[in-house]
Amino acid sequence: MTKEELKEALNYVSASRENRSKMASKIEGDPKLIPILIEIIKDDIEPISCKAAWVLEYVAKKDLQLIYTHIDPFLNSLKHISLESSIRPASKICQLLTLNEFPKKSKTTLQTLSVSQLNIITESAFDWLIGEHKVAPKAYSMTTLLLIGKRIKWIHPELSQILKQSYECGSAAYKARARMTLKVLEK
Repeated sequence: MTKEELKEALNYVSASRENRSKMASKIEGDPKLIPILIEIIKDDIEPISCKAAWVLEYVAKKDLQLIYTHIDPFLNSLKHISLESSIRPASKICQLLTLNEFPKKSKTTLQTLSVSQLNIITESAFDWLIGEHKVAPKAYSMTTLLLIGKRIKWIHPELSQILKQSYECGSAAYKARARMTLKVLEK
């Protein structure tokens, strides 16, 4: 499938979970489409890039290994994404990657991501946290930064300072997530 054919197929993707899941299954069946999907996200064109991001998030939820296979193109696309409907799934994928990197039940980390890859995720997460974005990307970013901060020590003090400074002007959902994050940071 070419980029244009994939764009045409994405035109029929709606916000419904069933619809996104069907398209994600097609991508899983032909993983060569993932770099093309990432290119479409990187193009940052409403609404097609958003639909591509939704589908990539579903792919990541089903099989994160498919994202690792194309990790550098995905991470390099992050700085090009400005559409809110693309940022939310991108931030969710970053959270999934870090949750996989720092499993809860293990005292050790997996270290599948390099320091430079973690730095790219960190930069994007801080941008989403301090930028004018909705609560979901901010919440995903808090978790992402909290986890990466286990390995990169300067992150936790920065994260704590940002959350304390922005707490009063945040929504109820933002405040709830910030409280949880600050509680963990203070341990």
